[in-house]
Amino acid sequence: MICSLTEPLYAGAGGPRTPTDRLPGMRGARRDSVAFTVVVTVLVALGALLMLAILALSGAPGTLLLATVLAAVPVGPLVGCYLWLDRYEPEPRSLLAAGLLWGCFVATGFALLVQGVGGFVLTFTDRQSLELVAPITEEASKGLFLFLLLWWRRGELDGVLDGIVYAGMVGIGFAFTENILYLAAAYNGTDGAGPGGTEALTATFVVRCLISPFAHPLFTTFTGIGVGLAVNARSGAARFLWPVLGYGCAVAAHATWNTSTVYGFDNFALLYVVLMAPAFFAVLGLAIWSRRSERRMLAAALADAAQRGLIPATDIGWVVDLRARRAARAYARRSGGRPAERAMREYQQAAIELGFLHYRLLRGTPPPDYAARGQQFLQRIDRLRPTIAFPGQVVPTR
Repeated sequence: MICSLTEPLYAGAGGPRTPTDRLPGMRGARRDSVAFTVVVTVLVALGALLMLAILALSGAPGTLLLATVLAAVPVGPLVGCYLWLDRYEPEPRSLLAAGLLWGCFVATGFALLVQGVGGFVLTFTDRQSLELVAPITEEASKGLFLFLLLWWRRGELDGVLDGIVYAGMVGIGFAFTENILYLAAAYNGTDGAGPGGTEALTATFVVRCLISPFAHPLFTTFTGIGVGLAVNARSGAARFLWPVLGYGCAVAAHATWNTSTVYGFDNFALLYVVLMAPAFFAVLGLAIWSRRSERRMLAAALADAAQRGLIPATDIGWVVDLRARRAARAYARRSGGRPAERAMREYQQAAIELGFLHYRLLRGTPPPDYAARGQQFLQRIDRLRPTIAFPGQVVPTR
């Protein structure tokens, strides 16, 4: 640990909580948050205009509507999988939605723009564009959202699992828009693979939406892992190298996948079975392992916080165990209705956020505004704890 039990970890800890707007770092964090929101909003709006124009030129309205419906089929299940992984410390829904929209509009629009200009100026062949240009530009355009998070919203990233979740959202959004273009081109016969029609549309749908819907989320996951490792890296060199290495792996995986399609379906199927499917399950295993390790990490961090008087030690089990958390919420709902359940959920979330922050502080890699964020969580804990009761405790009188 980097601090003794007698050292204050957060401004005002152990005494009256200081208003967070008076704490060092909070103003800078708010500026960063505003900058992130403005940049992402403007780029999403511009990307949406560009992609809507491209979509409008890519086929008749009826074709686009059919392609959009088919492209949306894998979106719900994929988003549900990532939300399931993100149960310990759910990320802000606004940021997850921003990642999805970034993938839909900014990443696709930027990649198409760069590939179009590069192809016109440097005259890439179709094969060079597929095997090299597309992986580099598409993974850069998707990964930029993660780099912006690391730069301006680093406090929202707690480790590898968060990087995987945000990367997955960006990849899902990118694949959705790209699939619309591919499905429309297949139906119209403008993809160079045949006369088009229902048969071509069905084949494209099966390959892209049913067999390999995880491809783009998987590629970008490598960048997400690198960003997640950078968050808890102690040295400046590691904080720089991990994201770069992750991006390099994302490009390599993407290029390998695209190259396999050049040599026919047999090679594509072989690569899918031998490399891509195992890689997908390996990343899934890493995500599940990361979530389980987060439970152990949270238990240790909150135990230390309890020793310092920041949270009751008896609450830790009801916070770090997912089954116990559900039981506590159900008990609160039976005892006090929906308001009591909301208070329990908010208390558990505040304690989880404090646990992640406390872990990073003890590790020596806290975000710059850790004191202000810690005070914010402690204020919520102080406000909510007298109003809730866990199973076996007396329900407070309201």
